[in-house]
Amino acid sequence: MGLTSFFTDTSTKMVYSIMPLFLLSIGASKTNISLIEGIAESTASLLKALSGVWSDRIGKNKPFMIIGYGLTAIITPFYAAVVSPIQVLVLRFVERVGKGLRTAPRDSLISGSVTNGDAGRNFGFHKAMDNSGAILGPLAAFVLLYFFPLNYGNIFIFATIPAIIGVITIIAFIKEVHAGKPHSNIKFAFNRLPRKFWVFLCVIFIFSLGNSSDALLLVKTSETGIKSSTIPFVYMIFNMVSVLFAIPIGKLSDKVGREKLIIAGFLVYALVYFLFGRYNNINVFIFLFVMYGFYSALTDSSQKAMISDIVSKDLKGTGYGIYHAVIGITLLPASLIAGLLYDKVDSSVPFYFGAVMALIAAILMIVFAIGFKVKERSL
Repeated sequence: MGLTSFFTDTSTKMVYSIMPLFLLSIGASKTNISLIEGIAESTASLLKALSGVWSDRIGKNKPFMIIGYGLTAIITPFYAAVVSPIQVLVLRFVERVGKGLRTAPRDSLISGSVTNGDAGRNFGFHKAMDNSGAILGPLAAFVLLYFFPLNYGNIFIFATIPAIIGVITIIAFIKEVHAGKPHSNIKFAFNRLPRKFWVFLCVIFIFSLGNSSDALLLVKTSETGIKSSTIPFVYMIFNMVSVLFAIPIGKLSDKVGREKLIIAGFLVYALVYFLFGRYNNINVFIFLFVMYGFYSALTDSSQKAMISDIVSKDLKGTGYGIYHAVIGITLLPASLIAGLLYDKVDSSVPFYFGAVMALIAAILMIVFAIGFKVKERSL
């Protein structure tokens, strides 16, 4: 699964690292950029819940992954023919449908492979492989833009190759992990998810309202005056740091608990976004992308490992589907708010808003951790 994510993220991050600049080049505003990302993610997010429930019902994950990763491979070269922002929206929507189909079954398969309570290590390893592709992708985009300035079409064509390899990897090497006894009663499945899971999702929802698309970070960085070809390289720094810390932090979460690392991640995020709003200096931003990678390593694998701890074996797909759906659906209002604040108020305001929401989420996560720990002791 790590290899699949490595190749696919190489492809998607080649595209994503230059997408804001590409959209600006064809006439999109900052609000347009935020809306395209928000609409694409949110409208496809319901599929994340449905694919998770469906994979639990049939007890299989691999078919959803083949279709989901396959859609990404098919869509990628079509970006080279785009001439308007609305066409990007359509392609992003279809590509996100693919992600909606594959994400929950993928995490369910990883969780089903966990032994000896090492969910943090497993998800940390997957995060490291995923972000290794996210290093290679922007690096490849940087090289292509360096030799062929503003020729974005080349990047979209070359990005198709690793996406196809990712699909082949699934078909050839991934085997099903027994996900528990299949069941057909969806309502019963939702009712069986524990209260702790739903409370945790409420915290994630609050945080996600201030977690708009990373595209605005790249737009803000481009406004410091650096060359367009350097933007993918700056984004690569974020992924390098995330790879470096993903496995150690995953292992650490197995030892000290997920909640502590998630709280730390929210606090780091709040600091990063506050400083993005406060400054407009490329040297400061490079340091902030380093810290942003650290935040990603702290939270992503820890959150997924926590769900693995909370949700029973036969409901993993359902749990991960709802989790990813909440994040994806929230991205639309989050991106709309951030884009409007950027265009209509001031470029610093959306980052201050994100910092405040992260601080609120950190406080709620502390209450969550203390409250359930007290309840478990009383039992």
